[in-house]
Amino acid sequence: MLVNVAASGDWSVQGPTSKRSKAIGRVRHQLVTPLRQLLHTENPILHSPSLVPSGWPDRLNVSDADVVHLHWVQNEMLSITDIARIRKPIVWTLHDMWAFCGAEHYTTDHRWRDGYRSDNRPDHESGFDLNRTTWQRKRKHWRRPLQIVCPSQWLADCVHASALMADWPVAVVPYPVDTNRWQPIEQRLARHLLELPQDCPLLLFGAIGGGNDHRKGMDLLLTALTQLRTEGNLQDLRLMVFGQLAPQSPPQLGFPVHYTGHLHDDLSLRVLYSAADVMVVPSRQDNLPNTGLEAHACGTPVVAFNTGGLTDIIDDRVTGALAEPFEPASLAAAISWVLANPKRRNALGAAARKRAECLWAPRRIAGLYKKIYLSAIESK
Repeated sequence: MLVNVAASGDWSVQGPTSKRSKAIGRVRHQLVTPLRQLLHTENPILHSPSLVPSGWPDRLNVSDADVVHLHWVQNEMLSITDIARIRKPIVWTLHDMWAFCGAEHYTTDHRWRDGYRSDNRPDHESGFDLNRTTWQRKRKHWRRPLQIVCPSQWLADCVHASALMADWPVAVVPYPVDTNRWQPIEQRLARHLLELPQDCPLLLFGAIGGGNDHRKGMDLLLTALTQLRTEGNLQDLRLMVFGQLAPQSPPQLGFPVHYTGHLHDDLSLRVLYSAADVMVVPSRQDNLPNTGLEAHACGTPVVAFNTGGLTDIIDDRVTGALAEPFEPASLAAAISWVLANPKRRNALGAAARKRAECLWAPRRIAGLYKKIYLSAIESK
């Protein structure tokens, strides 16, 4: 595996080798900061112009690799022209919308579908149209369709609907989940380890900086939980939040909220998933969030809005519940439905675990990728 900055110490993960190339690798993304600052937008998501050329294509082209598998190569690891210069068969797994958008990694407007024109720029943008110029560079240089892989059907549908990649081959392959690593811990033990009460409904929400990321929908979750509290349901409710520390002025919800901060090992997360009665993933826009996959593998039902890749994770009313998109009242009702009947909650958890074992087992995912690799080689 080739990466821009190799920090793990794993021999199979290789980065730049010389001191000069290592130094450049660490600052490459800063070279386009002045260009990013010319764009004025209300979209807080990272914008990647992918403008700075690298030496990766030369290294890849002389390697003995049969296939080059691209993943997240933005933030100036590979430039747009770099990708066009790779002569090996390419399989590209998308982890967000960047490949068929402009410079943005996620967006709620429709320029990616209609084409980036001067007359369809969002009202919330001004200054240099970085997204349009980035999209135009992609259209200019990416003349050879590449094999695209999307972890969710939602993202695959976006590719098919895009102005840039509508005729590119697309396969849907979910992320793998090691169900030996991610498996249930007895709930009483998990709560004992976390020093949590045994007899209260416990909800779990997690996202890196989730409260600050509008896409993750924590505001919608808090509104739903306030409604549950106001209506007199789930009086002894507790919420666990991982991925962020408690804010300076935490919301007053009338029930305890525990912030764990960033967790750095799988075991701690596994204990959290197992302690919870339900994992809530209230995202407005998401690909295939690992929190939902991991919670399922740990036998925890998931509640989410019926949108994006979350519909690939949750079998509605079988492994969790899907709510009407972005309606806190519907989200509250879905949470209440899961928690209202302990036997049903246990059945949902058992079905969630079985779904993880059937759909996301690494052996199955590896087999799907093997077929895609062979097809890419044959069609070269």
